[in-house]
Amino acid sequence: MSKDEPASAGFFIFLKNTQLYKSCMKILMIALSSIIFFTSCQREESDTETTPAKEQTLTNISYGTDARQNMDIYLPANRSASSTNVIILIHGGAWLEGDKSDFAGYITTLKQRLPGYAIFNINYRLAINNLNPFPAQEMDVKQAIEFINGKTGEYAVSKNFALLGASAGGHLALLHAYKYESPVKIKAVVDFFGPTDLIALYNISPNPLIKPLLESITGGTPSTRAEVYEQASPVNFITAQAPPTLILQGGLDVVVDASQSVLLKNALQQAGVQHQYVFYSMEGHGWTGANLTDSFEKIEAFLKAYMP
Repeated sequence: MSKDEPASAGFFIFLKNTQLYKSCMKILMIALSSIIFFTSCQREESDTETTPAKEQTLTNISYGTDARQNMDIYLPANRSASSTNVIILIHGGAWLEGDKSDFAGYITTLKQRLPGYAIFNINYRLAINNLNPFPAQEMDVKQAIEFINGKTGEYAVSKNFALLGASAGGHLALLHAYKYESPVKIKAVVDFFGPTDLIALYNISPNPLIKPLLESITGGTPSTRAEVYEQASPVNFITAQAPPTLILQGGLDVVVDASQSVLLKNALQQAGVQHQYVFYSMEGHGWTGANLTDSFEKIEAFLKAYMP
């Protein structure tokens, strides 16, 4: 050791020649190799997120600042902006509960029946604890659709959008489809037993829970909040330009009376809008088994007809 070297240098030279040093270096090299490999894998996985050839699932993608303003996205392989149609799902729950996860079974079935379609499954703010009264839910659906429309290039999907909703989600799907044509006109809408005329629902429903529910989400009664009820009723916005509509309704529904779907059917017929009304006389507010299979057969045929 020269006089210019620190005292520790001699110890370092000694350490390099020990078995302990060699073992430590071997472990370090393995660790470094693992880090490099893991980083490479991460980079490769990240790259696939923008590769249209790959099937992708993106979860909890935010379209707004609220914790409920998010969506899950299911993108098929080999998609393109010219050929990949979009289905946007809107869950139910009386506007005050429910979650996009409620549609897990629907998503599995839709992916099997319509494998080339992209699916966007959205959450929205709920009208609970005197927060987020209507039209917060309507505005969230609109904001989510605007977000998707702005991302069609990034996700490599077309601007052929269909909406599918159940119960409160059916109501929100119908309301947006009929009320808004910008920034993108909805090509088709599928409605599972959604409310269509809130004033009529308030006045004629035999269910004692309906009136307090509607008063809670609107902030009053049809007489005190008439404009809110009118603006929240899809039938008030049906014109000849409304998109083709598939209506699925149970005859024993005690939540959304079947008369709501009849009102919708009649309004569409009067306006000359393409529509299909499917009535399951012995079903209630939702169904399973053979009738649900039949529903999805009709959804598949309907979407292929209007969004080929």
